[in-house]
Amino acid sequence: MGPILIFSESPVWLSLLVAFFIGIVFGFALEQAGFSSSRKLAGMFYGYDTTVLKVFFTAAIFALVGSLLMNYFGMINLDMVFVNNYYVGAAIVGGVIMGAGFIMGGFCPGTGLCALSIGKIDAIFFLLGGFLGAFLYAETYPLISAFAMDYYQGPVKINEWMGLSPGVFALVLIIAAVILFWLAEKAEKKFPRPNITNDY
Repeated sequence: MGPILIFSESPVWLSLLVAFFIGIVFGFALEQAGFSSSRKLAGMFYGYDTTVLKVFFTAAIFALVGSLLMNYFGMINLDMVFVNNYYVGAAIVGGVIMGAGFIMGGFCPGTGLCALSIGKIDAIFFLLGGFLGAFLYAETYPLISAFAMDYYQGPVKINEWMGLSPGVFALVLIIAAVILFWLAEKAEKKFPRPNITNDY
């Protein structure tokens, strides 16, 4: 199962089964956090509901600290963790498109699938739009491939880019989270929550 050493010698079917159950738990957690509602997700951008920030930041810190501790105790090998290659231009343009789609549709791909699984109508159209975007990207790739592959930086980790050790970076992230959570509470008090009675 990749970098998790206790699964390194396990058969493929067991690794896939573990991944399947992790996916179920993850989807359940998203639904219980209210992420199947596009209104809750869009509320992050308007300031009246910062649940998205709190949940995802907490999850990131939990995963980061947990992986560092597991690596320290020899339960995981962080050198085997896959890191995506970093293309500066493509990352910036892709981030803008992703952010625009998030605020207009009220979902990201993961939360969109979560909402689809419980029959949300808006999630159906959101994911259809996502498939359309992927199709258009594939069809126009020959025209944009030079830009997409330009400014290559390799598989860079954020802490390496900042010149920090993993432990120090984890501490910086925790401090940043505390500050952001405090600002989020301020924002929720400042921006009124709209009176919404139903959801799609």
